[in-house]
Amino acid sequence: MSIRQAEAADIYAITEIYNDAIINTTAVYDYHPYSAENRLEWLRTKKQNGFPVFVYEQNGQVQGYASYGPFRPWAAFKYSIEHSVYVHPGTRGAGVGRALLRTLIDHADQEGFATMIAGIDSSNPGSIYLHETEDFEYVGTVKKAGYKFERWLDLIFYQRALSGPETPVEQ
Repeated sequence: MSIRQAEAADIYAITEIYNDAIINTTAVYDYHPYSAENRLEWLRTKKQNGFPVFVYEQNGQVQGYASYGPFRPWAAFKYSIEHSVYVHPGTRGAGVGRALLRTLIDHADQEGFATMIAGIDSSNPGSIYLHETEDFEYVGTVKKAGYKFERWLDLIFYQRALSGPETPVEQ
């Protein structure tokens, strides 16, 4: 098992995992699968903007991936990030998500971020449990935030405090 930065060669596995979440779960509030080309552009953009994408690899197979990026586009949010963790359906519940989340937390802490935020569908008990056991605190619900699978979806937010910068600045 290893966790490493994603590479272009991982894009087909990343796309497969993400599309499964779109098609079969409410983890992604989207309706249609993405192409590998779209996900490759996403990966390039993440890297260009200095944000990580980690993959969890076991026996030569990508079993999950995780990333973070800006929480909101305004300058005063620059110390807050929102993250995502996606795990291959055959590996869920085996600790892949936890290992990836811990990697993200450590990386974000080292980068000087102050707050890590998770937006989780309220009907996802696995993700809720994972975040609660990794010291994320429930901070609110947006009711009827999405509509998928012929029902309304509530989006809940969890956050975790990080060390933050030693000397934050306004610029």
